[in-house]
Amino acid sequence: MKRMIQLSPYLYALAAIFLWSLLAVSSIILSHIPPFLLIGIAFLFGSICGTPFIKQWKASYKIILLGVYGIFGYHFCLFMALRAAPAIESNLLNYLWPLGIVLLTPIFLKNTLLKKHHIAAAFLGFIGAALIVTNGKFNFNTFHIGYAYAIAAAFIWSTYSLLSKRLSISTPVIGLFCFISGVLSLFLHFILEPSYSIQLSELLLIIVLGIGPMGASFYFWNTSMNLGDSRIIGSISYLTPLLSTTFLALYGKAQITFISILAMFLIVLGAIVGTKK
Repeated sequence: MKRMIQLSPYLYALAAIFLWSLLAVSSIILSHIPPFLLIGIAFLFGSICGTPFIKQWKASYKIILLGVYGIFGYHFCLFMALRAAPAIESNLLNYLWPLGIVLLTPIFLKNTLLKKHHIAAAFLGFIGAALIVTNGKFNFNTFHIGYAYAIAAAFIWSTYSLLSKRLSISTPVIGLFCFISGVLSLFLHFILEPSYSIQLSELLLIIVLGIGPMGASFYFWNTSMNLGDSRIIGSISYLTPLLSTTFLALYGKAQITFISILAMFLIVLGAIVGTKK
């Protein structure tokens, strides 16, 4: 991992997006497990991906705080949002993070400007994500504290991603971030959630979840952010809800409707526009 295979940074981004799109199906299968217990164990297995390079788990306390802020902070706010507010609206606000990556790029990265096609791509992606997440039906009439958590989650992931690029965080140290995030998540489980005994069949699924969507995805994402253009990465990140909905439909937990097809068209169009030079 000291020097990952030389691929296009956008292939690494797509690999992370593909793994994250499996989270919804995984969450449904394991929905009976307390969430902080689930992600705590998954994070610990995710850190195992980096143990062959454990000697490179060296970073300043500022870098470690940034990693915990990003990986643990994002998931903490997301789960708190889903606890306190309707899932549809919370997910919609959470998917502001790709838009945040695009729009905040000039603030965090010097000598980087936004062009019209970057902004157009980001908004096309967000409109598509809004349609595919809500199926055209959402209700913000009642305020929920969960909405604030969802917006905070989006802000955390977008700023963490840009800061990790700005500081060129080494990919092996992501394992340390996952380990600390796992310990903190398990601590919250013991404080906030009822006790639960993990069965062997569940543990096997959690291991897969940890190695993939809650492990390797972060390594891929870090490599992509270090090597690629954050404006383009933000644009193509809206493929996450598209693929997630597709997998849910294949699993029988979602339906592909006209609105879904329109949303997919807008997301793909946004990704194409965003990658134009």
